[in-house]
Amino acid sequence: MNLAPAKLHHVSRQTAKLEETRKFYADVLGFRELSRPPFNFRGAWLYGAGIQIHLIEEPFDAPPAAINTRENHIAFAVDDMSAAEEALKLHGVPYRHNVVPERGTNQIFFRDPDGWLIEIGLYPAVMDK
Repeated sequence: MNLAPAKLHHVSRQTAKLEETRKFYADVLGFRELSRPPFNFRGAWLYGAGIQIHLIEEPFDAPPAAINTRENHIAFAVDDMSAAEEALKLHGVPYRHNVVPERGTNQIFFRDPDGWLIEIGLYPAVMDK
């Protein structure tokens, strides 16, 4: 017997830039803000792509500025890479575009205002056997 999660519910991210990061997830990625319990610390809960992002205002040592695609990250599937790339350009978000020809994967990596790495991409259906 094993633990079999049904789905990803939320990802929690520390932020030293709460308002800037909240706006980034809303304006660039299209997440909408959710109500949040009255915790004794500042934060924001957002919803999009079927998951929640919980932002927690907390100072921390930010990841490096350079984009390292092997770094811990969260990835979202998109339907239109050209539109996604245009949105990043519109918002002035630096990114790295990669293609993995062996899988037919097209991906873009970028950072949120606190430096957390995000990947978006077109991912072919792969059946696990």
